Amino acid sequence: MPRPPISLKARALKYLSSREHSRLELARKLAPYAQEGDDIEALLNWLEQSRFLSQERFSESLVNRRAARYGNNRILSELHGHGIGGDGLAELKADLAAGEGERAAQVLRRKFAEPPADVETRAKQMRFLQQRGFSHRSIREAFNTAWADDEDGG
Repeated sequence: MPRPPISLKARALKYLSSREHSRLELARKLAPYAQEGDDIEALLNWLEQSRFLSQERFSESLVNRRAARYGNNRILSELHGHGIGGDGLAELKADLAAGEGERAAQVLRRKFAEPPADVETRAKQMRFLQQRGFSHRSIREAFNTAWADDEDGG
């Protein structure tokens, strides 16, 4: 005997139990399963009122997952793609800006073991950081600090 189909509410809670989702992302995931008479917006409103769905928690979760590997531009672009905006985004932007140079230096050290030997290698390393979403200011800061500890110790 086949199992009855899972309800939209149960499916939403299953998604949210595995990780945080944005409202927009959850609506997209639930849309293919909506039956006649299902109201996705009402369900999403109920999830937010019940604190199962939170844009703030989702934003913090995404930033924590991405900050060690990507720059502010990439993280903010991804947040914008998930429908996050307004005051919460401005606050996250300020928090991220504070440590971007140090994060860029850490990414640079992890990817490249030693400072660039020539201009071509330096350009390659700079492009790598740009593709990761780091700003020009933080890239310059990263090149000034990434291997500074190595020079002091050796």
